[in-house]
Amino acid sequence: MTSSVPLDQAAVAFQQLAQLVYQGESFAGIYDEICRIAVQVVPGCDHACITTISAGRSPTLEATTDDVAALIDRTEWEVREGPCVDAILTDRFDCDPDITRNPTWPRLAERVLAQTPVRGMVGYRISAGPQKVGALNLFSDTAGALTQEGAEVGAILASFASVAITAAREKTGAQNLLEGLINNREIGKAVGVLMVTEGISDAEAFEKLRTASNHLNVRLAEVARRVVADSDVGQTASD
Repeated sequence: MTSSVPLDQAAVAFQQLAQLVYQGESFAGIYDEICRIAVQVVPGCDHACITTISAGRSPTLEATTDDVAALIDRTEWEVREGPCVDAILTDRFDCDPDITRNPTWPRLAERVLAQTPVRGMVGYRISAGPQKVGALNLFSDTAGALTQEGAEVGAILASFASVAITAAREKTGAQNLLEGLINNREIGKAVGVLMVTEGISDAEAFEKLRTASNHLNVRLAEVARRVVADSDVGQTASD
């Protein structure tokens, strides 16, 4: 499958997500929609969930596509390792497309392989509020199916998720950012590329683009196009 197909599908899905935000949908509804979109548009993704945590509190599973994702999320916090734990506690981006070989999280992999069909996983940090952070967790039943292409699309979705949650909470400037990302896919792709390649948050990625745009006196969309064109992720996605 080429990257243009899921990204085109993502554009439609993000429009639907934006509509939920503008209509005042509950946070639960937004979390559910993000998980549904993940399985729909991220190549190789079979299960998804979102977990959040506030200071001094236990993790909360906000939404999940199925019992498999819920089981893995719960197991991550029991063994204290995994893509969700890394994304939330250390702000790291980690993808292990094949946990059957030298797994990134050995204790988690042992239990996942024994109890579920999942063979690959990835986690992205998302913004969930001023005192709460979260993670979008994606799981694949096929070893190696979560490729660089999937990582890019997942990162774009994570950036949209953060903006959508912020927009739902604040109903201010984040709406304009969400609209901008939807209406200019190149900006969304560049945000995703920077998240993957530099291990930064969606807000930091967008700020890097904006700063470069101001410094170079070049339109934001053009800076985004150059980032995508010059990156290995962008080259892979365009093949």
